[in-house]
Amino acid sequence: MERRGEMRAADADRQLVAERLRLAVDEGRLDLYEYDDRLRAAYAAKTYAELDHLLDDLPEPVPAQQAEVARQGGAVAHDPSVPAPDGRYPGATRQWLVENWAPYFSVVTISVAGWAIISMMAWEVLYFWPIWVAGPWGAVLLASTVSGLAQGKPQRVAAQRARKKAAKKARREQRAEGSDQEPGRASLPPLGEREGWQLGGKAD
Repeated sequence: MERRGEMRAADADRQLVAERLRLAVDEGRLDLYEYDDRLRAAYAAKTYAELDHLLDDLPEPVPAQQAEVARQGGAVAHDPSVPAPDGRYPGATRQWLVENWAPYFSVVTISVAGWAIISMMAWEVLYFWPIWVAGPWGAVLLASTVSGLAQGKPQRVAAQRARKKAAKKARREQRAEGSDQEPGRASLPPLGEREGWQLGGKAD
């Protein structure tokens, strides 16, 4: 177990870390810039040690009912997938913003890094072409964000996600109930112990 950190991580491990980082943003533990940096590092990680380092300062996620800090200003913390008493989904806006803006920040960061590397190799400051990546895309994304917030899209997306989660849970429960209700196969006693039978044939 001491060598676990040196072992190679799989794609499934990177995806689990990426999901934990997304939850950390939704919980308010990371901002968008920290999330973007750690997400890129997670997908570039080669070993378990590199993945573990990204989660060192993040506590394990727990249900809202078991959270150490259940109340803040008199308000009870809620599961983001469960609507609050007023019918709204807590953290829906933050999660929607992260899902919409994270790809933008990732691509812009990579573009700027590429421009910087090429400029250093050329020993001169080249034309800042990443502006054509960040500018038009950012303008369109900003307009769609403002429009989505005005129309309450984060809450609709959260409600749709909650319905899908509930439907998936119901299907799992139905499959579990169906498997429990399947008649089991009757097991025969060991050969030679069956009533009225012997190894050489039917008993007289």
